[in-house]
Amino acid sequence: MPKLKTRKAAAKRFRLTGSGKKIFRRKAFKNHLLQHKSSERKYRRLSQLSLVSEQDEANVRLMLPYF
Repeated sequence: MPKLKTRKAAAKRFRLTGSGKKIFRRKAFKNHLLQHKSSERKYRRLSQLSLVSEQDEANVRLMLPYF
C-alpha cells in the first residue's frame, strides 16, 4: 500500500487540539478591507482560533491523513 500524501496547503491552515479529537482553524475576514471594521471585531473576535465544524471535519481529515 503506498503512502498517502498530505495536502500541504491544508497542513499550514489547521492544527489539532491537545486531545487530538478536534481541529483548530483561523477565522476569516481579517486580511484586507479592515478600515471599516470595528476594533472589537478585528482584535477580539477575528483573532481568536475557532474549531472546524463537525460537518467539515471529515473533509479536513481526508486532506491530512497523518494528522
